Amino acid sequence: MSPEWIWMAFIFAFGACVGSFLNVVIYRLPREKSLVSPPSACPSCGTPIRFYDNIPLLSWVILRAKCRACKAPISIRYFLVELLTACLFLGVYLWYFYFQYRRSGFGGELAIQQFFSGGWLVYLNTMVLVAAFLAASAIDLELWIIPLGICWFVTAVGMATATLAGFVIAPSQIEVFELFPTAYIKQTGIAAGAAVGLIFSLAGLWFGWIKASYLMQEGENQTETEVKYNDRTEILKEVVFLLPIIAGAVIGYALLRVEAVESFWRNVLQLYVVKGLMGTLAGYLAGCAVVWATRILGTFLFGREAMGLGDVHLMGAAGAVTGAGMVVVAFFIAPFFGLGWALYQWIFKKSRQIPYGPFLSIAVFGVMICQDWIRNLFMNLYGF
Repeated sequence: MSPEWIWMAFIFAFGACVGSFLNVVIYRLPREKSLVSPPSACPSCGTPIRFYDNIPLLSWVILRAKCRACKAPISIRYFLVELLTACLFLGVYLWYFYFQYRRSGFGGELAIQQFFSGGWLVYLNTMVLVAAFLAASAIDLELWIIPLGICWFVTAVGMATATLAGFVIAPSQIEVFELFPTAYIKQTGIAAGAAVGLIFSLAGLWFGWIKASYLMQEGENQTETEVKYNDRTEILKEVVFLLPIIAGAVIGYALLRVEAVESFWRNVLQLYVVKGLMGTLAGYLAGCAVVWATRILGTFLFGREAMGLGDVHLMGAAGAVTGAGMVVVAFFIAPFFGLGWALYQWIFKKSRQIPYGPFLSIAVFGVMICQDWIRNLFMNLYGF
């Protein structure tokens, strides 16, 4: 077997291991349990799971989906999450480097050569988002919540990789192939101003000058019967929270008309770390903005909470990884993925509510792997 295929087998196996960890995240995180202790145990009898019974994919098959100690059934979800994660890890690797459906400019005829020429950072950025959003989607489907810690983790990784990417990959290559978010002068002014406004909003929330909407934010354990709200009143609190951010964005954009300010930002953007940081910040804000605007307008229009704050944070994290343009495209694609599920819910369960996180996640993933095609489509249609 050639080194190329050995490496692909390793990626598949590593993806299965990540899937095994995601099963832990899916079960424990929304229940506010530690991800590291105690060790994995059978939920039925509490018997600790031995290492040879915890091998991704294989153990479930060998044990015939039953606990070795008490013979209680083991949900197929564990096997499916591990298999899906392994397939995604290998599939993205093949898509990026073997078939080269996403142009990247990395040298080498073999996929493994492109990977170790700097492609590993792009791959890492993608797979952190994919794995985290897979876990968030599974939790949302089961419990109708999106743990905010998952979103914050993806956001932090996205900002770190975009900021430091210039030390691994040539900045010119990053910009030509749009491997990471980068900011241009107007985006920088808006993002910087909005970030300052966000600091003021958070300070207002901390000191009690701004009231938090909903006593228990989405992402925590909550049932619909625990407390009732006037949704329009609650969403008005969120509008107040957003006012400093909006004002900051407007002021930041307006200040670019001042020659000294514009000259300052042009000089600062010569440093790629600033360009990458501001690009990923602009993406984060854009992702939050499109969902939050929909949430606010929908709530005022229908008189009930539309979308959740978990979805806001989810798309903010997506924007930190994909950039402002692509996260907006993903948001408008997501309804097409959710249409079939919505019809099923409406016909068979007489419910109009759906967990929207999985469909946002699918849309983001689709936009990431089809980025070149989408960019070319917009170039042909609109010239940008």
